Amino acid sequence: MKKLLAVLLTVAMVGSLSACGGDGGKETSESGAAAAENASDETGFEGTVAAGEAAQGGTVAASEAGDGQVYTVGICQLLEHDALDAATQGFKDALEEEMGGQVVFDEQNAQGDTNTCSTIINSFVSGGVDLILANATPALQAAAAGTNEIPILGTSVTEYGVALDISDFSGTVGGNISGTSDLAPLDGQADIVQELFPDAKTVGLLYCSAEANSQYQVDTVKTFLEEKGYTCEYYAFSDSNDLTSVVSKAVSEVEVIYVPTDNTAASNAELISNVCVPAGVPVVAGEEGICAGCGVATLSISYYDLGVATGKMAARILKGEDISTMPIEYAPNFTKKYNASVCEQLNITVPEGYVAIGE
Repeated sequence: MKKLLAVLLTVAMVGSLSACGGDGGKETSESGAAAAENASDETGFEGTVAAGEAAQGGTVAASEAGDGQVYTVGICQLLEHDALDAATQGFKDALEEEMGGQVVFDEQNAQGDTNTCSTIINSFVSGGVDLILANATPALQAAAAGTNEIPILGTSVTEYGVALDISDFSGTVGGNISGTSDLAPLDGQADIVQELFPDAKTVGLLYCSAEANSQYQVDTVKTFLEEKGYTCEYYAFSDSNDLTSVVSKAVSEVEVIYVPTDNTAASNAELISNVCVPAGVPVVAGEEGICAGCGVATLSISYYDLGVATGKMAARILKGEDISTMPIEYAPNFTKKYNASVCEQLNITVPEGYVAIGE
C-alpha cells in the first residue's frame, strides 16, 4: 500500500511538472520522474517527495537561466599595439554597458602570427561562442575561413572588400560578417604631405607586403600624391626581419616617407624612428599609434571610439538583429595630429589646425 501511494504521487508530480514546463522542461521532467521512481523503490514515500522536489527545482533553474542568458564572445586580436588595444577595450566597454552582466569574454592574442589567428578562431568555433570579434585584417580573414554560422564583427580593418576578396564591394558584406573600418580619408593623408612638405619631390611608400589592406592604401595614396606632383616609390618589407634594411634604403632615396595603417609597422614604429630621425627624413603616418612612435603627423581616428561602435553593433546582434543586413561602419571624426617630439628633432613647424598627440 505504501509503495502504491508513492507511485501515485510520482505520477501526479510528473504530470504537474510537464504541464508547467512545456516542451522546454520535458527532458528535465522525464529525468525527474525516473529519479522519483528509483527513489520510491528504495526509500518509499520520503524518497519520492525528495526526487520530485529535485525535478521541480531543475525545471525552475532552467527557466531562470533562459531569462538571463549569458553570451560568450571570443576576441581574436592580431597583436599588441596601441591602436588594436584601444579598439578591443572600447568594444568590451560598450558591450558590457549595453548588455550588463550577460557577456563573458574569451580574449586571445595571436602575437602577430596569422596561423595562430586560425588556431584561436578554431577554438572559438569548437567552443561554441556566440559571437567573434576579429581585431585586424588577418584575424578577420581567419574568422571568415573558420565559420559561416557564428556572427563575426571585424574592427581595425581598413577595406573589407580587399580583406575578403569581394569584387565591387557595396559596403555590406552579408552572410555572418560585418564590422567597422579604420580607414581615414586617403586624400586627406596626401593633403598632409603637401601641407607640411610642399617643396619635396619624392615620397617613399613604406608598408608590409603581407598585409593586403596596406597595399590598397599605398596604391590609393600614390594616385593622390602623383596628382599633386610628387614622385612615389614603393618600399615593401615582408616582416620585421627585413624592415631595417628596407627603411635604410628608403631614407637614402626619398625626402618624405608615408606609412599607412599597417600592423607590422605599428608594432615596429620605434625601429622605423631609429632609422628615419637620424637621417632627417620625416614620416607621415596613417594612424596615431604609428605617428606617436615614428611620425611627424597623421590624420587620425580614435580606435577606442571605433571599438565602442563595434561593441554597440555586437549588442544589437546578440539581441536579435540580423548581421547579414548590417553595413560596415566608419569612424565619424578625423583629427590632424602631430608628434611634438619628432617635429622638434627635425625642425618642422606644424601649422595651425593640428593637435599634439597626447593632448
